Amino acid sequence: MNTARGTLLVISGPSGTGKTSICHALLEQVPETVWSVSVTTRPRRGHEQDGEAYHFVDEGRFDELLAEDAFLEHATYLGHRYGTLKAPVEQAVARGQVVVMEIDVQGAAQVAARMPDSLRIFILPPTPETLQARLAGRRTETAELQARRLARADGEIAFARAEGIYQYFITNDILKDSIDEVIGILKQERERT
Repeated sequence: MNTARGTLLVISGPSGTGKTSICHALLEQVPETVWSVSVTTRPRRGHEQDGEAYHFVDEGRFDELLAEDAFLEHATYLGHRYGTLKAPVEQAVARGQVVVMEIDVQGAAQVAARMPDSLRIFILPPTPETLQARLAGRRTETAELQARRLARADGEIAFARAEGIYQYFITNDILKDSIDEVIGILKQERERT
């Protein structure tokens, strides 16, 4: 077992930037990585299983967890609530693992305040047109929801740049190169600590 302290790695970016693909690659390619499973009030999609991508809860249970101060961060996104439980993250980091967390800018700001030693990376699209094409190419959402995501993307990027939350910004043009860049940053930061 690893006796060194682990790392909380926060990956953020607008929908369609490839952040989920980057996170999955990290879990496959970097030893000692674990996925941070968020709690959400949004309904399940397709074949999603509880406890894998998310812990699905109702509004009442989410309120109970808030009252217990159980969250490291929490936010509302497109009408649904999301949160990361503190205890599993702290336990994994104490075991020397890299905890990979994919969250929005609101959540990242809370993590930066509560765990300033976390590593926070923001993923950018090459262009707004590329982002629009990626969202349309998913074919999983209505045109209205895609438009809402695009409108929100500009605000997320501006907030991320202005608030000083993220130590690194990566433009994801070629996925493999972006994955390699994140792995390089992670390795560099872990060697430093």
